[in-house]
Amino acid sequence: MIQLTFPDGATREYAAGSTARDVAHAISPSLAKKAVLAELNGEQRDLNRVLETSGSFRLIMRDDPEALYTIRHDTAHVLAEAVQKLFPGTQVTIGPAIEDGFYYDFYRQTPFSTDDFAAIEKEMGRIVDRDAKFEREVWDRDEAILFFEARGESFKAELIRDLPEAETITLYKQGDWIDLCRGPHFPSTRHVGKAFKLTKLAGAYWRGDSNREQLQRIYGTAWATKEDLDAYMTRLEEAEKRDHRKLGRAMELFHMQEEGRGMVFWHPKGWVLWQVIEAYMRRRLDAAGYVEVKTPQVLDRKFWEASGHWEKYRPNMFVCETVEGETLSLKPMNCPGHVQIFGIGQRSYRELPLRMAEFGACHRYEPSGALHGLMRVRGFTQDDAHIFCREDQIVEETRAFIELTRLVHADLGMHTHEIALATRPEVRAGSDEFWDKAEAMLGEAARLAGVEPVIAEGDGAFYAPKLDFIVKDAIGRTWTCGTLQLDYVLPERLDATYVGEDGQKHRPVMLHRAILGSFERFIGIMIENFAGAFPLWLAPVQAVVATITSDADDYALEVAAKFKAAGLRVETDLRNEKVGYKVREHSVGKVPVIAVVGRSEAAEGQVAIRRLGSQAQTLVTVEEAIRILTEEATPPDLRVP
Repeated sequence: MIQLTFPDGATREYAAGSTARDVAHAISPSLAKKAVLAELNGEQRDLNRVLETSGSFRLIMRDDPEALYTIRHDTAHVLAEAVQKLFPGTQVTIGPAIEDGFYYDFYRQTPFSTDDFAAIEKEMGRIVDRDAKFEREVWDRDEAILFFEARGESFKAELIRDLPEAETITLYKQGDWIDLCRGPHFPSTRHVGKAFKLTKLAGAYWRGDSNREQLQRIYGTAWATKEDLDAYMTRLEEAEKRDHRKLGRAMELFHMQEEGRGMVFWHPKGWVLWQVIEAYMRRRLDAAGYVEVKTPQVLDRKFWEASGHWEKYRPNMFVCETVEGETLSLKPMNCPGHVQIFGIGQRSYRELPLRMAEFGACHRYEPSGALHGLMRVRGFTQDDAHIFCREDQIVEETRAFIELTRLVHADLGMHTHEIALATRPEVRAGSDEFWDKAEAMLGEAARLAGVEPVIAEGDGAFYAPKLDFIVKDAIGRTWTCGTLQLDYVLPERLDATYVGEDGQKHRPVMLHRAILGSFERFIGIMIENFAGAFPLWLAPVQAVVATITSDADDYALEVAAKFKAAGLRVETDLRNEKVGYKVREHSVGKVPVIAVVGRSEAAEGQVAIRRLGSQAQTLVTVEEAIRILTEEATPPDLRVP
């Protein structure tokens, strides 16, 4: 007999050899019809698998959130069968479920086209309608290799050869089609449903090795319902419109090019945006009691060996050698440099907490295939800071940081969706007592700031837990922006000490913290959040004074000079073009205010204010326009309550 414990705490016994489906039937035939998966001791499994052991047990329905991964996994199998049916001779390789969808990599000499998607989706629909059972089979390793080789599936045969000897080889059938897979799967293809869509094509290398075969990757998305799919496709279309790379070009903010992979060329307007954000951050940090420092870009290998980064981060570090035999590295992070500043001279407990900030430029090697606009770069600037404090100051410093971070994110148009407490990973330094204490302190600090943290099990750094700040943008996407990490290790490695009240030397605790994460990535997120239409205080160009006719040119220049003297970032457009054309062009550049002037406005000392996205005009005096716009353009931290 086996004993199963259900989510409500009830315990029941079942005959050895029972399957999850047997258990479901014993409870209720209708439940057996609705269930699509089971979970035994935290592991998802097919309904028809024998339950080998006792333990915690529950049934999963198709509309449960946990079933979404399997919907996508099953859809990938359906895609692979459809492709092989329509394009004989195509080899399948791997096809996992991923965030928001799935992909499958195929080996085929003739390139696929997005024009093929309609036919593939139609065939996928037929496979779903066929309602073929997903059947799990355990195979002998050698027989499985021979089977796939005989079918011309050399990639599958290679995968099996490379699996650990102890690995159970499982194949899944859906009708006559069969694939190597660990599972689990739904009972049949019918449960996949038809809320799927193929989205794009990409290239890939077999096993990520550029020396191996070139594959073709078909991406898709799949959801539990057609409504969920439609909502996702709408978000995708909206995200496409908001793509920071396209808007960055249209707004003349930045560009990137092959000769500087992962490096950003900031144009004048983009650099204005950067400086506005940096000035705002500097004021916020100054008000919060931070001191600002600047550390070197290049340091000797010995320094990175002492900090431990050479051992752990060497593959991601840009290294150079001098003619004098020195081995140097561009800094991948700022923290060791801050410990050096802390360690100069003798520190007293009276100086703690010491909040040391730096807008530090860092460089890390990222594979070229992973680079993505401003979101994933090789050269970046962190809004970095390290708080050196005593252990009894950790909770208060963390609480204050949480409040500062939420304030900054709100000022910059982001909503703090949640704060995640990343707890001890499987491989870690320190005792369980240390981790209990450290996790409790961060949790207490979050609650003191009015937030109940979401637990991210096992996601902490190897040396201590951390808090991650998740923000939500205008179209509902979430981003991790901001972090705080406890660190007892680096002060030890680099021999940081302070003299305590008892006259003895003690180690400080080091709180690594960032609010934006990196300027590049955060600006990319902001561009997409606002769809380029920044609030007036952030807009690189806040107003354009545009003429209706050339005889208003002198007046336009006079108005622009008054705007500029009031502190507004302003340009003029005196071109011999229709004003409608000028408005449309500046709308593409997301200029928030167009001040239109002609003969009548010049005669009356007025301007016609037109806002981005509106056809309406408001006629006001120049003085009133300045009053309205300068008030609106004042950064949030400088506004009078």
